[in-house]
Amino acid sequence: MSITLQLWLPILASAVGVFLASSLIHMVFQWHNSEYRKLANEDEVRTAIRAQPPGPGMYFLPHCTDMKEMGSAEMTKKFAEGPVAYLTVRENGPPKMGQSLTLWFIYCVIIAAITGSIARYILGATPPSGQIACVVGTMSFLAFTGGGSGWASPGAA
Repeated sequence: MSITLQLWLPILASAVGVFLASSLIHMVFQWHNSEYRKLANEDEVRTAIRAQPPGPGMYFLPHCTDMKEMGSAEMTKKFAEGPVAYLTVRENGPPKMGQSLTLWFIYCVIIAAITGSIARYILGATPPSGQIACVVGTMSFLAFTGGGSGWASPGAA
């Protein structure tokens, strides 16, 4: 029997657990609300962006094409003057929560499957439960927390 078939119940249980915990954190306790701020001139910024709308994607400003350009006097001045920002542009319209939550759950299942399979490979068929929790917990923590942009930004409050 394949490793994944033996682990399907723990994989689904952990994916459901992470999904429910993250739902509580984001929707009930609203842990991250303080990280999202409103611009004082939001309407003017929206108007400026709509004047020449960029396509959906991630943008950085000021933008450099390479490290040589980043060291130029002009670019150094732009960074000093600011603002320095990451901008994510999405498709127009209200957020598609059903699609977002479905993709998040699938991501949780994938992380659980990968960490469970790696733990099984590393630890063998019948390791002590403490070792399983340590290995799977560490890998899951790294997978869920290591992918965010801005998590190590010194200026982020």
